[in-house]
Amino acid sequence: VIRCRAAVAWAPGKSLSIEEVEVAPPKAGEVRIKIVATGICHSDEHILKGSLPNVEFPVIPGHEGAGIVESIGEGVTSVKPGDKVIPLCIPQCGECSFCQNPESNICQKFHMCEPQNLLPDKTSRFTCKGKQIHHFLWISTFAEYTVVPEYAVAKIDAAAPLDKVCVFGCGFSTGYGAAINTAKV
Repeated sequence: VIRCRAAVAWAPGKSLSIEEVEVAPPKAGEVRIKIVATGICHSDEHILKGSLPNVEFPVIPGHEGAGIVESIGEGVTSVKPGDKVIPLCIPQCGECSFCQNPESNICQKFHMCEPQNLLPDKTSRFTCKGKQIHHFLWISTFAEYTVVPEYAVAKIDAAAPLDKVCVFGCGFSTGYGAAINTAKV
């Protein structure tokens, strides 16, 4: 178990609170990441206001981040400790019909199909003050360490500057996708 700091949203309408949390080790098929950089998205503000459906409190927000793999669970093969990674708020299992379709990027494991307040085994790796803390979109980048399913992490180039690529997890891809696919820029 790693003790670290995280920004916890205890209830809708309340400000974030910097707390010491415990982060359990990864289980089979999971990756524990040391978050080096995180971005702030307007969706995080929606969490604080309580206007996002299916978000359970208390929760550690954040879904734009980049970090270094600290440890891996049994069976993880796509990354190893020391790899630079970006957690994915839209997972890519690589097996469902959507991941297999070149016209789609919405995995069946995405939060619109399956709540991501807890990891796929329906447990949390976060605790604080003796209470279970929920994950946000499985990735919770407002923590110094987080645990995510292997299919919700992408290995990146070792030379990538983590403080710049952290927005690739949401902000850049959303903006670029809107400009290219919707606005046809």
